[in-house]
Amino acid sequence: MRVFIDLMWYFKQEKWRYGAGIIVLAVVSLLSLIPPYVVGVIVDHISAGTLTQDILTRWMLLLVVLAAIIYAFRYLWRILIFGSAIKLARLLRYRLYSHFSNMSSSFFRQRRTGDLMAHATNDIRAVEQTAGTGVLTLVDSITMGGFVIITMAATISWKLTLIALLPMPFMALATSRYGSLLHKRFLKAQAAFSSLNDKVQESMAGIRVIKTLGYEKEDTEAFKKETANVVEKNVAVAKVDALFDPTSSLIIGVSYFLSISFGAVFVVNNDITIGQLTSFTVYLGLLIWPMLAFGWLFNIVERGRASYDRVKALLAVKSNIDDKKEADSVPPIGDITFQIDYFSYEEGQQKPVLKDISLHIKRGETLGIAGKTGSGKTTLVSSLMRDFQVTGGTIAFANKPIDMYTLEAIRKTVVYVPQDHFLFSASIADNISFGKPDASYQEIIEVAKLASVHDDILALENGYETLVGERGVTLSGGQKQRLSIARALLMDPEVLVLDDALSAVDAETEETILSHLRELRNEKTTVITAHRLSAIKHAEQIIVMEEGSIIEHGDHAKLMAEGNWYYTMYNLQQLESLVEKGGEMYE
Repeated sequence: MRVFIDLMWYFKQEKWRYGAGIIVLAVVSLLSLIPPYVVGVIVDHISAGTLTQDILTRWMLLLVVLAAIIYAFRYLWRILIFGSAIKLARLLRYRLYSHFSNMSSSFFRQRRTGDLMAHATNDIRAVEQTAGTGVLTLVDSITMGGFVIITMAATISWKLTLIALLPMPFMALATSRYGSLLHKRFLKAQAAFSSLNDKVQESMAGIRVIKTLGYEKEDTEAFKKETANVVEKNVAVAKVDALFDPTSSLIIGVSYFLSISFGAVFVVNNDITIGQLTSFTVYLGLLIWPMLAFGWLFNIVERGRASYDRVKALLAVKSNIDDKKEADSVPPIGDITFQIDYFSYEEGQQKPVLKDISLHIKRGETLGIAGKTGSGKTTLVSSLMRDFQVTGGTIAFANKPIDMYTLEAIRKTVVYVPQDHFLFSASIADNISFGKPDASYQEIIEVAKLASVHDDILALENGYETLVGERGVTLSGGQKQRLSIARALLMDPEVLVLDDALSAVDAETEETILSHLRELRNEKTTVITAHRLSAIKHAEQIIVMEEGSIIEHGDHAKLMAEGNWYYTMYNLQQLESLVEKGGEMYE
């Protein structure tokens, strides 16, 4: 029952709705005691030969009115209790979503998407059932069960009531044991469902790769193993779940046997009437639901407890990037300074990701970053957005450390176009205006032209209203990159970061986009990482990185004159370009 204590914060928040629901539920339980009494009275009239049409009509009218009242009250408590449970589910999902939104990238590196989805679906559903059906079964089993037992003992026979209740301790022992088993097995079942979610999400996201490599059969087999594991774990839960009802039915059957056996003796001895024995058996029938509810309660509570523990554990994870109390909420404008002595993602990691970085970018300059794959380019630009906390050094905006600004202020200043472009399942216009929903159609068209994607959009059947598939699956890589750039340009950021965001476009389109950027952003800072050095040759500053350090620094002319890595790679890429053009001419 610990889950009810854990959820007490919400019960207090919704105390009026839950309180009113419980009161109405208790009234329904009290009113449900009247029909068995009426049955007993009528049976006694029949036994005595005194039943008349008038007496029967009065009692029947009472039962009809009673049924109507109970019907209305049952509708009311369902609205109050189940409605509150649905609100709890919405609140928890909102908290989870907000929590996910505020977590740093390291949080998502350590957790799989499918597992996070399982927390927001299956686990929340189990908690919702606890706050709704769980509360119902708890209150109803106590009120209905208590009222029935008191009525049986007070109005018919306390001795017969005690005899009928003799099997009840066995019910408590059995359900307690079943609940403990259910909790352990349900945790494993939820974990298996998370794993299955991961598999489905991964397969759907990578379906192109799976088909390209002809891996469909192997992937299907892997999915089959995951589903088999889910079935196995849920069957284990079902085996325990299946014990509750038979156990309850067995104990109820024993209670009926004892009640009728001893009740017949009491009638013979004139301790009770035949009508009272009839009422007693009907009351005992009313006691079936509380006993079943008691067993069902353990089932629901243990599921809810397991799921709520999983949700709590996730919400308890703290982000390693927090705003300081004195942090400035005004988006920063000015020069950018990097002074990083040493940085690694994990404590104790021997090889640093960044080291000995000293760099100053004046406002309005363009910085180009080159280097081999894994040299630290993306890590450097990600540190500018506080995706992680740089401890071995400082990054400053306008001579103020970056951690003295709120995350919201930094994200308003820096707009990042990543290597892995993401488009939503929406229209092209909606995708471009994602960061600025109130943008006019003309503004959307203007930035599309700047990103050299306007003509491509018009070539589509529905133009800017064309719906793109999930992650932009219906578009080419170059189109997705240019749409992402258009989306960033629409926000007109103080600092624009293009992280290898032109790799999928041809050289001519690249040059067109870069010339537009130079004209549009001559007073704002731009950071470009690229493998194709033609994308950064016009930058005021260019750095070459290797193993997390800056090994070359200067403009294009200076680096070409030094004749090191940049010089070699630039000439090699120019030669490759000439060869490709020559091949086209030859063809």
